[in-house]
Amino acid sequence: MEKVLGRGHALTLNTVNNLDILYADRGQLDEVEKMCRLALKGMEKALGRDHTSTLHVVNNLGILYKRQGKLDKAEEMYLRVLEEREKALGHDHTSTLRTANNLGFLYRKLGKLDKAEGMYRWVLEGREKALGPNHTLTLRTANNLGFLYRKRGKLDETRGMYRPALEGYAKAPGYENGRCHLSVILLLV
Repeated sequence: MEKVLGRGHALTLNTVNNLDILYADRGQLDEVEKMCRLALKGMEKALGRDHTSTLHVVNNLGILYKRQGKLDKAEEMYLRVLEEREKALGHDHTSTLRTANNLGFLYRKLGKLDKAEGMYRWVLEGREKALGPNHTLTLRTANNLGFLYRKRGKLDETRGMYRPALEGYAKAPGYENGRCHLSVILLLV
């Protein structure tokens, strides 16, 4: 593709970016980082820093850095994507919320629990508006927030998140296993 379209063509760069999945599956994370950086450099040059395809590559780098344990770099990537998506798509767009959720998970992992809680609350409110209270992504966010509350010892808040999640999962088709998992958690709380 590079010979036909050129190194800087968007389709060539997308192919380079997609190769990261293959390398990641093989555990070759250093190779994935090289491919992502190459794709990012080309995307920024060809499409601009704030183009959705460029932001997709930045988000992939954030995921990669999280997997590598480079959490500060992951945070930097997620914050960039969040800022650009919020500007371009809005505060409650599902893509913006997905990035905020990734950042919430990262903050939880970093022990920045106040920041994690803020992200999860934002995502939960946005997903309830955009997708409804019983959508599986909304329920998963409520579960994540419940887990965070449990970790912080806020048991009443934990129950307040887990109960609606459990009830929602009970109504969702194909989520019998998730329902059982949440039931066990509720018994532990």
